[in-house]
Amino acid sequence: MEYGVCTAEEIAGLSGRDFLDKMIAGELPAPPIARTLGFRLIEAGDGVAVFEGRPGPDLLNPLGSVHGGWALTLIDSAAGCALHTRLPPGAGYTTVETKANMTRAIGAEDGAVRCEGRVLSHGRQIATAEARLTSAEGKLLAHGTSTLIILHPRA
Repeated sequence: MEYGVCTAEEIAGLSGRDFLDKMIAGELPAPPIARTLGFRLIEAGDGVAVFEGRPGPDLLNPLGSVHGGWALTLIDSAAGCALHTRLPPGAGYTTVETKANMTRAIGAEDGAVRCEGRVLSHGRQIATAEARLTSAEGKLLAHGTSTLIILHPRA
């Protein structure tokens, strides 16, 4: 898998959904944070984005479980990319706020987890989305919501 930041030329004319589909297909690089934190985008649909993550020993907090910031980052990423699937060419977004609830400890040995984001509300400037982080067995590990601002291209 290739990691990097896309140039404006690489993504010109692509809708958010097309951009994410090309990333999943390996035609565009995955973001560097995905390599650092051990997760990847695996699915994108209309208002939906799914990530897979593999917690490891480098993500542990001082008490030996995976740091909650890792789960929060997955939730923020899935919620944001869910919105991105609905954006037209040239538009972007950024997170205004993400809130999360951790419901179970995540261990470095727990294996792959899944984080599914879904758009709840999509206005002209503000959107909200939710995401659920689950274990391979389907147990809820964390859930959260994001408020996102849509950045329209300047005329």
